[in-house]
Amino acid sequence: MLEVRDLVKQFGGVRAVDGVSFTVRPSEVLGYLGPNGSGKTTTVNVVVGLVQPTRGSVTFAGQDIWQDIVAFRRRVGYVPEEPNLYSYLTGREYLELVGSLRGIPGTILARKITTLLGLFSLEPDSHTPLASYSKGMRQKVLISAALLHNPDLLIFDEPMSGLDAASAVVFRHLIKTLARAGKMILYSSHELDTVERVAERVIVLHHGRMVAHDSVERLRELMRLESLEEIFSELVCAEDPQAVAGDVQLLAG
Repeated sequence: MLEVRDLVKQFGGVRAVDGVSFTVRPSEVLGYLGPNGSGKTTTVNVVVGLVQPTRGSVTFAGQDIWQDIVAFRRRVGYVPEEPNLYSYLTGREYLELVGSLRGIPGTILARKITTLLGLFSLEPDSHTPLASYSKGMRQKVLISAALLHNPDLLIFDEPMSGLDAASAVVFRHLIKTLARAGKMILYSSHELDTVERVAERVIVLHHGRMVAHDSVERLRELMRLESLEEIFSELVCAEDPQAVAGDVQLLAG
């Protein structure tokens, strides 16, 4: 189990994350929602061990991740929002590099790479340098790299950025399959539709603070709203989105 307790991350005098607590258990997908600047990526960076918290703790399987950060990272698959890759490598070469660094035996690694390239329709371009890949194609490579070592915990930060419609459908089904296989999944995004389809529970973050933490169904009952989009708008939007859109339309007239 992943457990985050009273997490605070401060930069200078600004608290990017303020008192966040949650758990992610095996076979569970936790949706982590918020507008840009709400503290989602900062939370993810702390959870994966890229930065240390100002206060609070992150534990995995009952142990603080900083007691043995290398061992923790072996059990994590992480997909960042921005696909920063070695552009001179081909797609297959990049996955081979990641797999070798993970210590995956050659024959097993080759089989896994072929399967993942096929899953995301990258096989025709597998020997093409990443420099010529679109953002969506690079994102598929990142997702594949995160899955290579069969991690127990998967952390996604806007993983569908740039994906085409067909790949997005495949990815949603993949998340459900991974959860059924017992994986723990933290899915950070502002894409409400996808989160509503794959997550059992959601956290809504606003200005670094949790403003909601419950199942989508329970939030609907409590707020008497039909969709996660309406709940999200009610919790974090200071203005009526429909009215704002109407104002923009008037300006265009």
